[in-house]
Amino acid sequence: MELLLLADPDEVIIHSYLLRGLCYILELDGAIVGAYVLLPTRPLTIELVNVAVTESMQGRGLGKRLVLDAIEVSRKLGYQTLEVGTGNSSIGQIGLYQKCGFRITGVDRDFFTRHYAEPIYENGIQCRDMIRMQQDLG
Repeated sequence: MELLLLADPDEVIIHSYLLRGLCYILELDGAIVGAYVLLPTRPLTIELVNVAVTESMQGRGLGKRLVLDAIEVSRKLGYQTLEVGTGNSSIGQIGLYQKCGFRITGVDRDFFTRHYAEPIYENGIQCRDMIRMQQDLG
């Protein structure tokens, strides 16, 4: 849970998607250093709802490795579309997802102010809107 909280500050929300999703971990030298969660949402569509790397291991390309693995796993599971949503303040993540082949499909305005009790700040910007992205796996 501690690891997943790095990417999503609401434990209740994390529990809700963990119960319905598939959680994958990255281990290095016997220690869990990364994780991601895939959540089936519609027929042939799955969403990457959490990608996290321990703070001490960030900046080493592990996040990209996790995203690329999520793409491959989703493809092998037979999904045709992989979606992801990230905060408007998550500048690095927006770039990472685009580098991994995702395209911006929309903006869910005020998502984070509607669904999270406490304000979220990142890179000096309030996280208000969810940037929706997707990738065709066909």
